[in-house]
Amino acid sequence: MEINKKYDNYKAYTYLDQQDFRRFKMAKQLNRVDEYLIPLSPEEEERVIRLARDSIFISLHEHPTILPENLEEVFEYTREGRDHCAYEALSKSYYDAVFDNMLDGTCTIYSKSGWKWEEVLHDLGMRLCDIAHQDMVIKCETVEDIYRAHREGKIAWIASIEGAAPIENELDRIEILYGFGVRMMGITYSESNALGSGIREDRDGGLTHFGRQVVRRMNKVGMAIDCSHTGYKTTLDVINESEHPIFLSHVGARALWDSKRLFPDEVLKACAERGGVIGIEAAPHTTLTKNHLKHSIDSYMEHFKYIVDLVGIDHVAFGPDTLYGDHVGLHQVYSEHLSSDKTRSNQEFEIIEYVKGLENPTEASKNILRYLVKENYSDDDIAKVLGKNIIRVLKEVWK
Repeated sequence: MEINKKYDNYKAYTYLDQQDFRRFKMAKQLNRVDEYLIPLSPEEEERVIRLARDSIFISLHEHPTILPENLEEVFEYTREGRDHCAYEALSKSYYDAVFDNMLDGTCTIYSKSGWKWEEVLHDLGMRLCDIAHQDMVIKCETVEDIYRAHREGKIAWIASIEGAAPIENELDRIEILYGFGVRMMGITYSESNALGSGIREDRDGGLTHFGRQVVRRMNKVGMAIDCSHTGYKTTLDVINESEHPIFLSHVGARALWDSKRLFPDEVLKACAERGGVIGIEAAPHTTLTKNHLKHSIDSYMEHFKYIVDLVGIDHVAFGPDTLYGDHVGLHQVYSEHLSSDKTRSNQEFEIIEYVKGLENPTEASKNILRYLVKENYSDDDIAKVLGKNIIRVLKEVWK
């Protein structure tokens, strides 16, 4: 129940010697750019501290890792196969649990295109080995693990994979991933795969026969389903096919900004009507609005408020999709892998160097809560959107 977690001064992969793998100069975990915190009154500051201490705060979608300071080295860094978790910075966040999507579209350890089965297992296994050598972050496989992390001043680390391309046509790989600890998987990652269509495509063919088999197998195994990068028709098919609620872990409202990365009201309402939860996305140049053409905490929370008004407070949460380092630069370097240019809006907007107020997971966690307090949401509603809504679905989905 502590705000500052019980950090043990561990840094990623320090169980190895200097010569065991190539080291890179990493970006600053905090204060890479000037930190921005929403101004509050003394009374509001006290309320933030109390809510941060007493509430369970879960990020539905995050990448709590550090990039190299020089992004020209990022491909070489990735090929080392050791994504560095930012333990120290995470200890200063308000999060009790984080769905970590690891390298996702940048998982090019062996191949040029990424998303290969062997690469995903390498990424997952290496991160689990690193986590096993420290005490603040715990591998999370059950809801009780989240409660335990909150009680003990630790962070529950939940393995998640953004797209199902690595399983190819092998249903049993879902169980293998579950055995390794993966508790959420996306249906597609922007591009289509054997399951269905991604948001990058001009035509959405819906969920395939194999995709329906995957949904049913994930239901049986107890793995949460995410459709954040999945085509709208395919997502509606998944919602109808799944016996459990699904997540849209990191999206926004297309009614506010015309971008493929954001979802139309029809899909958002369908997700909520079946009990699902929608996490709000903050990756650079995504959750913009016509009122806020410069991406920031203000445009981000406008999407939050719109979706709350649309589907109700019981079906909304936060999945900021942030990291430690130059996120804008990463999108430029990995533009094709991440489909960032192919899914972005054609409307004019202000290009930014970073998202003010949401520059990294630590800053995002603080400002989300500060905004909710500033806007005088009730304690009950804040507890719901920080974690209770997510836990409600996980109790139904996870076996």
